Amino acid sequence: MSMDEIIIKLKACMKESRFKHSLGVMETSVILARLYGADVKKAEIAGLIHDCARDIPVQTQLKMAENFGILLDDIERLEPALIHGPLGAAIARKDYGIEDEEILNAVKLHTTGNENMTLLEKIIFLSDYIEPGRCFPGVEDLRVKAFKDLDEAMICAYDSTIRYVTEKGCFLHPRTVWARNSILLHKGREEKT
Repeated sequence: MSMDEIIIKLKACMKESRFKHSLGVMETSVILARLYGADVKKAEIAGLIHDCARDIPVQTQLKMAENFGILLDDIERLEPALIHGPLGAAIARKDYGIEDEEILNAVKLHTTGNENMTLLEKIIFLSDYIEPGRCFPGVEDLRVKAFKDLDEAMICAYDSTIRYVTEKGCFLHPRTVWARNSILLHKGREEKT
């Protein structure tokens, strides 16, 4: 499927605000991919399609996840906003013909992250967080960091996410903690060498 076909299909199944957000994530992903040496085409596709399941009603997401054979953990079931990552990867494969595992994993992990993330996974996660339509305290500083030190920006994004989720009294997915700690451990090893 061409990018134009993906855009047309996404626009038809997303709220206008979500579609604009997806375009912003795509544009930010391309810029970061060029800056850090990731595959620009993969970043463009993953950034555009990352939220393809986000506007599907929660009960439908749960049923679709079951039909796709996606095993949701207890936290994902209790925090349904986390389902659209893994479900989006399955939809991207089935409905958009995307078979590249790196793109699919970036879509799958864009809400929680995971330990030992690839460069593309980090770029999509962070682009979702800092795209131009995002407006929250600290986002401007985070945008500046994203263009100077990707891992430092990731740590700041995780710290902000952890604060936000815990202040709301919601469940924090352990993958988010693992992702943050993984980057800290990696940075610590780099600093010692």
